[in-house]
Amino acid sequence: MRMPDEASYPPYDIEKLADDQYRISFAVAGFGPDELELVAEPNHLTVSGRKASSDEPRQYLHRGIATRAFDRRFELADYVVVSRATYDNGMLNV
Repeated sequence: MRMPDEASYPPYDIEKLADDQYRISFAVAGFGPDELELVAEPNHLTVSGRKASSDEPRQYLHRGIATRAFDRRFELADYVVVSRATYDNGMLNV
């Protein structure tokens, strides 16, 4: 069962750029490009994030940046093709 806060993590936007062009932007602060995975299949897009484990012990006084694992799945229309993805400043754009 998916918890309510997991249903909205990570936050994302869907934009219509043109009649036949869209962009999904994910706020993935704390994740590096090598910790993110995109799988584009006909009619489906899956975006996953898994934070690499760190051997460095940390003592947080406040921890507000969520870095929990996630899987976001999108059903795509027949005519939608994923053409590229970019990662810049904690934003993943597909």
